[in-house]
Amino acid sequence: MSAVKPLAVYTDADDTDITPGVALLEAAGFEVRVLNTRDAQEIIAGAQGATVLLPGYASVTREIIEALPELKIIALMSMGFDYVDIDAATEHGVWVTNVPGAATEEVATHALALTLHAVRQLDFYLESAKPATWNDRAPVAPPRMSELTLGVVGLGKIGREFIRLAGPLFGRILGYDPMLPDTPEVQADLAAAGVTRATLEEVQAQANVLTLHLPLFPATANMVNAEFIAGMPAGSVIVNVSRGGLIDSAALAAALDSGHLSAAALDVLEEEPPSASHPLVGRKDVVLTPHIAYFSARTEIEYVRIQAQNAASLVTSGAPDSPVNKLA
Repeated sequence: MSAVKPLAVYTDADDTDITPGVALLEAAGFEVRVLNTRDAQEIIAGAQGATVLLPGYASVTREIIEALPELKIIALMSMGFDYVDIDAATEHGVWVTNVPGAATEEVATHALALTLHAVRQLDFYLESAKPATWNDRAPVAPPRMSELTLGVVGLGKIGREFIRLAGPLFGRILGYDPMLPDTPEVQADLAAAGVTRATLEEVQAQANVLTLHLPLFPATANMVNAEFIAGMPAGSVIVNVSRGGLIDSAALAAALDSGHLSAAALDVLEEEPPSASHPLVGRKDVVLTPHIAYFSARTEIEYVRIQAQNAASLVTSGAPDSPVNKLA
């Protein structure tokens, strides 16, 4: 009589091809089940007995974790992990993993594309490139990039790759990251990249272009609010390719309406997909893409592979490759 295989359950895959992940898990000895749901109760019912949970965009709450007593790992298909109750997982001895570094190049490149689109006012000039409006000019001329100060909040892999790509275009670069150690090696890396390390208040007060490269935690939720924006230079641009919840959307819309900010460039919103009434949707002064900064032919494969490999590594070595929590 053959032994019962451990169960790995994909909650939702949407339009992602998870076939390589399924094959990897089956080769590692798992039975694989695909639920195609983000509903908590359907996940609980369909994942009974699972040792591995593989979410796409489904939230993994304390309720789900406590209803799956055999669960050993929640393997995510993303860099961010704000949609998982990390405390509950840790309390119950469940690993949570992500896919660090899989899309560093893509996200940094997308951030640069958004930045250039916003600063160079491409929305206006793409629309005016017609015979009847060929000579139209925007009400305010775009600034010279080399006369601007770039402020980068979050100096991890993506933030520093963005600096490598975008830094030469700007006159000055200020960087802020409270988690980055102040070692001689870090100091040398930042100096080589032309980055002046600053406080958040200094970045806020001086950055003409502010880019966000932070995870979403309670401490960073809505950090870019009305008060924060009011302290930024007039005519500034905000770029966000991290998590929509970092920004108070209503406050950002109000600052654009008043003219205090000239533009925003966003790949993420706190509500995805947004409602038709979302204050940042359909605006000429907002460059908006649908959370695809990570996406490329390479990452389409790598996200699925790394997600599944974390579960396989737990079986073969006793620990996953890229945990975001620590178990006793």
